[in-house]
Amino acid sequence: MTIPIKNIAVPEVSCSTCQACCCRLEVMIITDTGVPEQHIATDEWGGETMLRLADGWCSALNRETFMCTIYENRPWICREFEMGSYECRDERADLA
Repeated sequence: MTIPIKNIAVPEVSCSTCQACCCRLEVMIITDTGVPEQHIATDEWGGETMLRLADGWCSALNRETFMCTIYENRPWICREFEMGSYECRDERADLA
């Protein structure tokens, strides 16, 4: 299924077609949601971010399923990042 945007057919974004592009973004931890310590990095200013591994992906991402392994405890920013939003589609386009 595609969604027309300004006369351009864009593939529908859904859980089954998600490429977890947002899991390559820097995510600041600004509220306590229970993110496990092993997934937290501290930047040079003392701010907490989600740990990203050498390949650029979030450490909480399951590389086989592309699903979050700490979904119930994910950071607030991850909760607010809407699948299929402009930001989501923009990140997907950058990987294409």
